[in-house]
Amino acid sequence: MHAKPISHDLNWQETYRPQILTADEAVKKIQPGQRIFLGSGAAEPLQLVNALVKRATELPDTEIVHLLTFGPAPYAHRELAPYFRVNSFFIGANVRDIIQEGLGDYTPIHLSDIPRLFDSGQMPLDVALIQVTPPDRDGFCSLGVSVDIIKKAAANAALVIAQVNPRMPRTLGDSFIHAYDVDVLVPGEERLPEIPPPVLTDTTRQIAENISALVEDGATLEIGIGQIPQALAAFLKDKKDLGIHTEMISDDIIPLIESGAVTGSRKTLDRGKIVTSFCLGTRKLYDLVDNNPQFAFHPTDYVNDPSVIQQHYRMTAINTGLEVDLTGQVCTDSLGEKFYSGIGGQVDFNRGAARSRCGRGIIALPSTAQDGKTSRIVTRLTPGAGVATTRAGVCYVVTEFGAAYLHGKSVQERALALISIAHPKFRADLLREAIQARYLAAGLADKEGKILVGPKELRTTCLLADGSQINLRPIHPTDEPRMRDLFYKLSEATMYYRFMSHQKWISHRQIQEFVYIDHRNDVTLVGTLPQTYGEEIIAVASYYLDRKTNLAEVAFVVADAWQSRGLGACLLRQLIRVARRNGIRGFTAEVLMENKAMQAVVNKSNCKIQTRLNEKVYSYEMIFE
Repeated sequence: MHAKPISHDLNWQETYRPQILTADEAVKKIQPGQRIFLGSGAAEPLQLVNALVKRATELPDTEIVHLLTFGPAPYAHRELAPYFRVNSFFIGANVRDIIQEGLGDYTPIHLSDIPRLFDSGQMPLDVALIQVTPPDRDGFCSLGVSVDIIKKAAANAALVIAQVNPRMPRTLGDSFIHAYDVDVLVPGEERLPEIPPPVLTDTTRQIAENISALVEDGATLEIGIGQIPQALAAFLKDKKDLGIHTEMISDDIIPLIESGAVTGSRKTLDRGKIVTSFCLGTRKLYDLVDNNPQFAFHPTDYVNDPSVIQQHYRMTAINTGLEVDLTGQVCTDSLGEKFYSGIGGQVDFNRGAARSRCGRGIIALPSTAQDGKTSRIVTRLTPGAGVATTRAGVCYVVTEFGAAYLHGKSVQERALALISIAHPKFRADLLREAIQARYLAAGLADKEGKILVGPKELRTTCLLADGSQINLRPIHPTDEPRMRDLFYKLSEATMYYRFMSHQKWISHRQIQEFVYIDHRNDVTLVGTLPQTYGEEIIAVASYYLDRKTNLAEVAFVVADAWQSRGLGACLLRQLIRVARRNGIRGFTAEVLMENKAMQAVVNKSNCKIQTRLNEKVYSYEMIFE
């Protein structure tokens, strides 16, 4: 493997000698009471920061503003509070304590809006301390691993001081600043901070697997840093032609590129390019982006602009939350009254994805916090918690127990969906509290223990002889409206065959008996077709266990348009697989004599069959071979 050619001017220090100072000399230009911007992420200019801190007692009433930074923050110490006031747009671990003590500030804002603060003069900047690559032969320095809001800050600051680091990767895109647009150049070579991949847990992996089911081939993704994105990569390797348009990338992008899952060939904008505004990771990532035309680094006013994001077909935004209430409100930046992180780009991307054709906004979080002591899905947000994504703006919420689709759903549907993906030990309390809050009808009180998402092992697909592919999955508590739609579309004959009576409508209680089950003693599978907004249920198959005999009664209903096409046989085969795994020895069925189609399905089931006829009803006993 050949080393990459040096892309900067080896004589740059001679060319720009009048602008060159040491770090200590450069920060002497800063005056008390000024507002200083610091470079973001792994591009924090540490030599300039350390020189600044040495002058702390000479700089009272100095405000330091920045986005998330990952280097040390020596200015954020309690003893320096009389001199340096931290104001962060996104709270990192290095400044969290000083802000939670009330000795620093937090400015909640959408990431896409920050550049306008600088451009408009609403937040004038006196000084920008940034880090860049050495100038190339044309005098351009790359902002490297962090372009984000730095480019706008440098364009608007009265004084720009840049630490020039030859170890900074030269990233491409809208990532350059000319050396003559920098007031002071400070040679300062040092290693960039590295963020090692997080340690993954079983919970994280399960959340990632649930998310991967929502990512379609050809989708353009926004993913961030942390355990969930890192785990997600393993489940996306077999996807095809994924694109990337995201505010940040980390090492999890590498296996997706190496596996060929990410090509960008179907992106609507910037086709073939991985578009981002900053990266955080290990040296392997920094080396990958160095002078690599596959990557395009742009400021956040482009990357995070919802009007840009929404242009991508199948834009899929994956973000995390700290807490979600049963109406769908998402808190991301605070733990109760304590500010913890920030708004970041969640709302920008969630809104852009919602407006994208076939787009999806996903909020992911573990179902519990504090080592399982508290639920992250709550009836009401913790007092003081801030709402980042409103109940009207949320689309999917994903935990290790499944995915809840909330967009366009009623409060009752939302509450049921979220309870079903909460941790099982909190579901009973959530159900009771939801009824008390009038989110759910009191009649659901007896469904405790039956608000469940069926196990993923029950999911499969059925390919019919005519080429139609039907998805089979366990029924979900939020399927009640779709079940009602199915039953009201059935012909009179189909209703008669299924219920053995001439009923013209299905009671609310009957539908609930299909929906609220335990997925072991009672199992209901639905056959679904994907639609623009969710799914259409076209078939239902159920069994109900008689524990005394260890036989389960089985019943089916298939929409009229899908009858006699092999779907019933497919449903029965899947039910038999499920029943075998659950230790059930066979099925029973009651079939009207004139229901020839159902008789044919049963007789071809490869079971040991016994039949008796009683008053025009065949009673079947099907023992599994």
